[in-house]
Amino acid sequence: MAAPQHDPEIAARQRWMRLLAAADAAELAALAESVTDDLPQSVRLRGPEAGLVMLKGRAGGGGAAFNLGEMSVTRCTVRDAEGRIGHAYIAGRDTAKAELAARIDAAMQGPAALRIEAAVLTKLEAATTARHTQDAEQAAATRVSFFTLATMRTSS
Repeated sequence: MAAPQHDPEIAARQRWMRLLAAADAAELAALAESVTDDLPQSVRLRGPEAGLVMLKGRAGGGGAAFNLGEMSVTRCTVRDAEGRIGHAYIAGRDTAKAELAARIDAAMQGPAALRIEAAVLTKLEAATTARHTQDAEQAAATRVSFFTLATMRTSS
């Protein structure tokens, strides 16, 4: 079976929605200040509202699904003055962040997308990459190398 073809527009939107959802709320608000003219006023269509989602897991990667636990999620949907619809789903209960992310999602579908990409999304991506790098370095610092007889053996 061939792998499905992905629409580049869908992939781009998934990327920016992932960045908005993972962003620190204060950092997102500060970066959005620089593009307030590009974020037109919007009407709330749904939310922002907080609720719970059930997280599912799989035993062994291919085993039966099981309920891992619940997680708080806030969602919001807005429509801007040009009729573009923006959505946001974020972890936690931060309604202001969810609404701002939805407004940015709507604006990213319009002519201001390049300015918002440069002023907000590339900076969020850089900050996310820096956090992941720092986490990886901290984890690597605690790595323990176990010395075993199997690694000492030489071929005779």
